[in-house]
Amino acid sequence: MAQVKKIALYVIVGFVLYTIITSPARAADLVQVGFEGIASAAQGVGEFMSELIK
Repeated sequence: MAQVKKIALYVIVGFVLYTIITSPARAADLVQVGFEGIASAAQGVGEFMSELIK
């Protein structure tokens, strides 16, 4: 099972590197969307916690 996980990790890393090399603009867009989603989720949690304290 450990071998399968290691192979899957190599495949994923290879795909990410291939995507970045062949289309850096698209890869940057995907990273930006991901960070915007994380920031939005964190803001929502912060607002929720603020409302709980009030």
